[in-house]
Amino acid sequence: MNDFQHDVVEANGIAIHVASAGRGPPLLFLHGFPHTWFVWRNVMRALASEHHVIAPDLRGLGATTRAASGYDLDTLVADALAVLDAHTKEPAVLIGLDLGAPIAFLTASRHPSRVKKLVVMEALLGGLPGAETFRPPWWFAFHAIPGMPEEVISGREEAYLDHFFAIGTKRGLPAEARAAFLEAYRGRDSLRCAFAHYRALPENAQLLAKVERLTVPTLAIAGGVVGDALARQIAPLCDHLETARLTDAAHILPEDQPAALAALLRGFARPQG
Repeated sequence: MNDFQHDVVEANGIAIHVASAGRGPPLLFLHGFPHTWFVWRNVMRALASEHHVIAPDLRGLGATTRAASGYDLDTLVADALAVLDAHTKEPAVLIGLDLGAPIAFLTASRHPSRVKKLVVMEALLGGLPGAETFRPPWWFAFHAIPGMPEEVISGREEAYLDHFFAIGTKRGLPAEARAAFLEAYRGRDSLRCAFAHYRALPENAQLLAKVERLTVPTLAIAGGVVGDALARQIAPLCDHLETARLTDAAHILPEDQPAALAALLRGFARPQG
């Protein structure tokens, strides 16, 4: 897309594809499954007149290297820091959706000097208390089975991923987004990388459980699927927590409510005082 710059950050043994635009205080966007950086395009456009907006494809996904390993949060945090270091020296607002939320959360807790503020939405953070009433959906266990999901889904990606697009949005994905995501997750190796993020969840839950405090100002945004379970998880850890809810939205908030989400982010990122 010609309104975004695209570059590659070589770090941690992989080439990380990054889309960016605008100038000003930096915002780093981290996507989830089954998305790529492209899920943020409309929000990024809305904010690019005021901010330097930066969105990588996560390890193994989109145009980033199909890595054989490194789906633990230690490495994913290092990936996020490498993207930040390549694009800005300023502390950034980190914004994480779904799989991107634990990465943003742990980056903020470990590296508060690089993170000005944190925004997380529509995700669970391991087994942290507070989300006991939210039952993880069936595909968490399915995706975690070594080798099986790739074998079953390869060649049937369209039918499988359309399920997630349907339940993740109120009105369905725009055609351009559906095409981009289907292309990104097509083929056995692409699927292997996607499911590697799920196979690392038990290890990553142990890392999240070690977080004792989150000192940066934090905003937890509820959608229509995970809802406020995420806010309940992080509330005991946060020095400064705000919460918000986007109505008429399912799970993929940047697709369902890009304008409302951009407005929330603009207000939260604005310097106080």
